[in-house]
Amino acid sequence: MCLFCKIINREIPSNIIAENDEFLAFHDINPKAPIHILAIPKLHVDSFNDTSPQMMAKMTSFIHDVTKEVNIETSGYRVITNIGDNGGQEVKHLHFHILGGAKLKWGHLSDVDPKGLI
Repeated sequence: MCLFCKIINREIPSNIIAENDEFLAFHDINPKAPIHILAIPKLHVDSFNDTSPQMMAKMTSFIHDVTKEVNIETSGYRVITNIGDNGGQEVKHLHFHILGGAKLKWGHLSDVDPKGLI
């Protein structure tokens, strides 16, 4: 069972922000912004490549609800999902990072020379 499935099953504690029958949102334990929340489906899906458009439609609505709950829906936020090893996915359970609470910079990619990646 993956880490996020254990959080869903309450085997591992988390700081839950929002929850419904299909999704769960909780604070990231290693935040990269003043507000850093992970939104996950309760159904185990390995990555974005394995999700359905129907699940994504519901996830979009859930993420909107989460941003309202933490008061960043109008000030702005970033939603990121990492896919696969090269995309930086560390936990093989679909999850979306919701980052906000400050003017966000691009971070680690801002100093990368794209010519050096080819």
